[in-house]
Amino acid sequence: MRIVLLGTGNLATRLGMALLAKNVEIIQLFGRSRSSAALLANLLECPFTSSKKEIIAEADLYILAVSDDAIPDVLTDLPIREQLIVHTAGSVSMNILATVSKNYGVFYPLQTLSKQKEVDFSSVPICIEANSAENLAKLRALAAIISDQVVQVDSMQRKQLHLAAVFVSNFVNHFYSIGEKLLLEKQLDFDLLKPLIMETANKAMHHSPRTVQTGPAIRNNKTIMDHHLKMLEQHPEWQKLYELISRDISRPDQE
Repeated sequence: MRIVLLGTGNLATRLGMALLAKNVEIIQLFGRSRSSAALLANLLECPFTSSKKEIIAEADLYILAVSDDAIPDVLTDLPIREQLIVHTAGSVSMNILATVSKNYGVFYPLQTLSKQKEVDFSSVPICIEANSAENLAKLRALAAIISDQVVQVDSMQRKQLHLAAVFVSNFVNHFYSIGEKLLLEKQLDFDLLKPLIMETANKAMHHSPRTVQTGPAIRNNKTIMDHHLKMLEQHPEWQKLYELISRDISRPDQE
């Protein structure tokens, strides 16, 4: 399969590298920033362009790996005919691609990705969707080259999945950041929390998270919670977060 990759960010970088490692042919890279496109194209060992007019029009698949907000702009005047095009977004409907081709779908890797950190795509779920059985089969075959977990989900399911992912990844990471700042205030190292972080994550791998919930909120230990809230008086936004999350944990209907 001859692929044109559209994008130069975290996802485009890691997905492109994963495809290259499996000898999938990337025939061109498009990036709106010429300098960023040149850097990634060098890694992917492929030609690049920053002009839509120069995008190869005869590829087998176009992978749009840009931010959600950038999708409409990149799609405008995209010089493809009836070739298969997919986006990689979690919360964007597949149908946004219907304006540029009659063959379209979604190729969504469910993982947090960074340019600086390598990732083993074999353990990354690839969520696919397509507007025809034939296109779905093509995406399933491509996804299976790099991932051991290929899942068909529709646009509504994918949006729900993305919402859940924000809670378990983005929000949790923000809480790590708060914890790190609280420790720094008392000249303590964030490394002290890492065994706790690992144990909590490991429990979630083998149990329903609710059944292994610990801490003062689940025990309804109001004395400790009030003390923590007092300690957070210099951080009113974190204080609100602590109170809100604790209240949600202790709700009877969470059982």
